[in-house]
Amino acid sequence: MKLLAALTFFTRLPLWKIKEIPADDFKRVVPLWPLTGWLTGGVMALVLWLMLKVTTPALAWIAALVARLLLTGALHEDGLADFIDGFGGGRNRERTLAIMKDSHIGTYGVIGLIIYYLLMIQVPGSMTPAALCVLALCGDAWSKCCAAQLINLLPYARSEETAKNKTVYSRMTAGEFLLCLLFGLIPAIILICALCCSPPMILGLSLSAVTIGIMLAVPVVVMLLMAWACKRRIGGYTGDCCGATFILCELSFWLTAIIAC
Repeated sequence: MKLLAALTFFTRLPLWKIKEIPADDFKRVVPLWPLTGWLTGGVMALVLWLMLKVTTPALAWIAALVARLLLTGALHEDGLADFIDGFGGGRNRERTLAIMKDSHIGTYGVIGLIIYYLLMIQVPGSMTPAALCVLALCGDAWSKCCAAQLINLLPYARSEETAKNKTVYSRMTAGEFLLCLLFGLIPAIILICALCCSPPMILGLSLSAVTIGIMLAVPVVVMLLMAWACKRRIGGYTGDCCGATFILCELSFWLTAIIAC
């Protein structure tokens, strides 16, 4: 049931029509966030693979990004825009939280999204089509695993009554943490095993296990910096902070991949 709750929460799939989901299940969806990354990252990889047969890598990459936007309802991009608006326009905790809760996007949010997509559309230029497909899945799942750790490192910055979705996530148990870590790492572990057991240029990837390790480490650093910024400004995290952290972790993963490739 928690998987159904996670897929309902993190995507636009109307799974709530299948069965009514208890409200408490939504409080424990974050450990399964990386698992939903298998779906969203997998959709990106599939769209890339199909579109690369009929168009250029740049257009295929844009189509993959659009496909994920449609699947998630721009949930995480909305979080990034709200986060940048709040931290850009707010001067104290109360004002920052108020701006982040406002459904209207501001100048900071618009500029932030423009810069984000300007950076993201550079990804295909330095990678082979196969590398794009494989790393789309790895980056999505791992970045969501990293972003999920905010709920373990910080308290919720609002009360449950003032939360946007009226839900405060429960901190992970030891078992949930290990499950979250496993779901985030499995795609990368499979990739590392494939690289170690096959010719160096498998799938057009000239990456070593050490390089992939660095690509996985950089998003962790970004997550820790986001946790520090959230703690310092608002004393905790919000859903927008989690969404923004995922987007920035994934962006750092891709930028590191561009340098490595």
